[in-house]
Amino acid sequence: MMFDFNLQDALQTTAPTVSRGRFDPEEVTIERGNLDHLEQMLRHRLAIDPDRLSAYFALYKLLFRQSRLEEAANTALLAIAVSARLGRFSAVWQKLTPDVADWADTQSPAHFYLFTMKALSFIRLRQGQIEDCRSLLAKIQELDPNDLVGASVIRSYADGADPQ
Repeated sequence: MMFDFNLQDALQTTAPTVSRGRFDPEEVTIERGNLDHLEQMLRHRLAIDPDRLSAYFALYKLLFRQSRLEEAANTALLAIAVSARLGRFSAVWQKLTPDVADWADTQSPAHFYLFTMKALSFIRLRQGQIEDCRSLLAKIQELDPNDLVGASVIRSYADGADPQ
């Protein structure tokens, strides 16, 4: 299973598939324009294909950029649940261990799960929920000791927000 995270893939309305191409979050862009229309298109895409992980990614990124943090968090939590189902492991991140999935496979639902946990940790940080942010980051570090998803960047922000 591979993930192509560009906006065109997120909005594609042809026959439903889980993914195409390689997961590269840097390829996702949200251009200026009618953000309400874009949000509507992403939500429509998810109604057609609720397994389209790239659409969740684009939607929570769009909501975050609009400072709609609670909606972004809820979308990220839904994306976590879907990627866990696709990866056949628990959606409850507190129960996960390194041996449950191949977290290093950058083309897997497990990697998307970690990447979305990272996004959720940043959302929680922006909401002022530092302890929730730190808990998420600790679990990501356990599952991704080589920091493939780049959670250390969020950890640095969290350390700056709440020096210990």
